[in-house]
Amino acid sequence: MEKETDMQDFVMTIYIKADPLVVWDAITGDEGNRAVMWGSVLRGDLVPGGHFEYVGPGVGGDETVHVYGDVVQADPGDILRLIEHPGPLYRENHAELASRMTWRLEQAAIGLTKLTFTNDEWSPGHPSHADTVESWPMVLSSLKSWIETGEAIPPIDPS
Repeated sequence: MEKETDMQDFVMTIYIKADPLVVWDAITGDEGNRAVMWGSVLRGDLVPGGHFEYVGPGVGGDETVHVYGDVVQADPGDILRLIEHPGPLYRENHAELASRMTWRLEQAAIGLTKLTFTNDEWSPGHPSHADTVESWPMVLSSLKSWIETGEAIPPIDPS
């Protein structure tokens, strides 16, 4: 059994050559999500108490729910905080498994955003926790690339 102390927070800060609202639109909009989240889009009401889903191609077809949950905070150009659960097709006990994702955007200079992403508050023994060390740096790097160049980085096959 994995100890709760083993559930390390994931925190990564990057700088993106764009204004915070541009970065916000890439994080929350269909075009940015499709490019960075392997064809998935963010659906739902981005208001506190709202619900969301990342939906796209996957094990259940084109409308696979990869992750779903609740919106804790959503201030465009400033912060997006979500409580997420793995999609029902991925884990039988999906409703019991949760973590918190926070995108904090700060104007670092004119045309420059400091993005600090945190994935924390993991439910004990969450099986997806180990994947975050590899997956989030790739997603965040791809987001930066897509915003700055119009091209996301391709998924990397770890084998």
